[in-house]
Amino acid sequence: MRAPLRLGLYGLVLVVVFTVSGFTANAVISDETVQNWTEESGDDTHDGHGGSEQMSSATATGEHEDHAVGTDSLGLASAQEGYQLTTVNAPTETGTEGEVSFVVTGPDGDPVTDFDVDHEMDMHLIVVRSDGQDFRHVHPEMDAQGTWSIPWEWETAGTYQVFADFVPSGTGKGLTLSTAVQVAGDYAPTPAAEPITHTSVEDFDVSVEGDLIAGQSSELTMSITREGEPVTDLEPYLGAYGHLVALREGDLAYLHIHPHGEEPETGETSGPNITFMTTAPTDGRYLLYLDFKVENEVHTAQLVLDATKAGHDGADSSAEEDSDSLDSGHDHEEDDDHGH
Repeated sequence: MRAPLRLGLYGLVLVVVFTVSGFTANAVISDETVQNWTEESGDDTHDGHGGSEQMSSATATGEHEDHAVGTDSLGLASAQEGYQLTTVNAPTETGTEGEVSFVVTGPDGDPVTDFDVDHEMDMHLIVVRSDGQDFRHVHPEMDAQGTWSIPWEWETAGTYQVFADFVPSGTGKGLTLSTAVQVAGDYAPTPAAEPITHTSVEDFDVSVEGDLIAGQSSELTMSITREGEPVTDLEPYLGAYGHLVALREGDLAYLHIHPHGEEPETGETSGPNITFMTTAPTDGRYLLYLDFKVENEVHTAQLVLDATKAGHDGADSSAEEDSDSLDSGHDHEEDDDHGH
């Protein structure tokens, strides 16, 4: 075949592929979100791992090896590396009792039934409404055929993002797959109007200190008090004294983080501080969901932080130097903060 003809056919194939991809994306997500992804793909990724766009978390000991997610997978795709989230079912309206169920298929197309325990569970299911409200972190059960399920009832209508967070056995690599679920009914979105650094849940007060700087590792410290007194009886939950999920507002790009240190021993308690190291892939608003356990009950606090670019809004080149200084004294600070 002559070269001009081959090039012409190749160009036609690319047009068809990108046209189909565009229709598929628009069927699930908004045009604005697609535009955001397109803009991000043009950022510098010369390191081959997503560059500053990589969502990652650092640990002090390696015991909590969190999922580093690059630009090609921010937990927003239903398929990655041959694994796919399929057969997703959920109630379609509010006030109806039912269940959320799904299957994870592997590279061979068959349901995956072997998973490694990750943070004490085989499967973590995160569900949140598109405006960041109605967050839930639960742990479904799997039957012999590989179908995961959990009883479910929606309290409010809207579009929900469902994240399945797991480690297929033998891979040693955590994956996060997701899809959108529509719940019929009147929907009044209530996105965060401004950053939230202090909040209350039940009779606990939760605050966060620290800054998010796009593309740089930064330290966030969560502090928990009750009736003005520091809470020092935080119990282990999922192998740590606190569990943090961060979602980027708008597209809900996903970041799963755990605090520093070894897993707590049975019967140990800690508090009032829990420290996390994390990297925001871009500037913008991030929704933080902190799970913590006291007196055998799990509580979830929602906070909101804005990530700024280095050199803007008080964040300058000294931030990286400060981060290095924090790292050098981190082990001592951990012992003082939460013994974890």
